[in-house]
Amino acid sequence: MKLVTRSQLGWPASAAPSQSSTKGVKVHYEGTAVSTKLLTDHDACLDEWKNIRRSHLANTAENYSDVAYNYAACPHGYLLEGRGLRRRTGANGNQALNQAHYAILGLVGNSGLTEPPDLMLSAIRDGIDLMRKNGAGPEIKGHRDGYATACPGGPLYAWVQKGAPRPAAVPANPPKEDPVMPLSKDDVSAIWKTDGILAAPSTAAKGNTHWTADSYVRDIHARLRAVQGTLDATNATIRTMAEALAARDAAVDVDHLIERIESALRGVTVRLETES
Repeated sequence: MKLVTRSQLGWPASAAPSQSSTKGVKVHYEGTAVSTKLLTDHDACLDEWKNIRRSHLANTAENYSDVAYNYAACPHGYLLEGRGLRRRTGANGNQALNQAHYAILGLVGNSGLTEPPDLMLSAIRDGIDLMRKNGAGPEIKGHRDGYATACPGGPLYAWVQKGAPRPAAVPANPPKEDPVMPLSKDDVSAIWKTDGILAAPSTAAKGNTHWTADSYVRDIHARLRAVQGTLDATNATIRTMAEALAARDAAVDVDHLIERIESALRGVTVRLETES
């Protein structure tokens, strides 16, 4: 499970009322247009989630105490914390419905991004399983079950009706691609200023204090291998030229040979500067 917590989002503890158990979980969608940019930009997913909370808090008619959902799930397989565990939802339609089920949102809508990718379905399943371990009963329903709405949309509701199965192509606990090294905020700032190791400045700004060291080391190794290949090729050329020069081969133009050696040396210098 890949979880983005409230603290990572810069949010305080939820002010939503506590609730220790429910009959289960209801699945939701946004019900509006959702940009397909979310498919390729995880930062856009985080912005979308923050905007949803912002709009809920600004809704004086509903008087939300927090973002309405317990969790959300993005196309990249991240579970995004909302009200969190053991908190009454504000998303299911009325007080009785909110008390009956917790709520999880898939970041898809009624136009634009409408089909939930397998990674999103897996993240929704992560959220359901997590809430089941913390008070949710076995029921998995759509928002429309018990309330007059199109939510959670055709594709998500069809998946819910099948029992919300985890996609076969996505393991329950996918291995991490790169080991990570936790860093303090001061470390992040210092490393970014000197080496640019982090993926992007915006990543550090959003509180991501993990440095993917393995990918950086692999990049260094690739550069060293390229430099070594250049040196090997150049040494072989110089050795051949030197042997011919030593043999005083009458067929060899000595001046031209020396010029070629010097040219080869200049070439390797340029390559070394480029690779480093």
